[in-house]
Amino acid sequence: MVPMPSDRSPDPVSDVMRWSAFSCALVPLVLIISGVSWAPAAGTAAGLAAVICSCRALLRQSERTAARIRVRETGRHRDRSACPVPTAHGGGRHSERRTPVD
Repeated sequence: MVPMPSDRSPDPVSDVMRWSAFSCALVPLVLIISGVSWAPAAGTAAGLAAVICSCRALLRQSERTAARIRVRETGRHRDRSACPVPTAHGGGRHSERRTPVD
């Protein structure tokens, strides 16, 4: 079943990180319950934590890269009214007449 747009999470990377943290806690627990000593279970937890941290860094980097590409494809930034942002020599509220302000 494909999730509807309203069912999607606003931040899927955070969802993945939550599940990975849960797994990082669950795997050593299962190892200890199944009879493995504490040292290998702790080593497994440390290894999983290292992998999770590096995956998070890679996911965030890919998000930043995708955002940069979107900005480059759309061209100039636009404000909320979808008008081009005023530049130093254009836009603004001043008329062409130069009158002093009282």
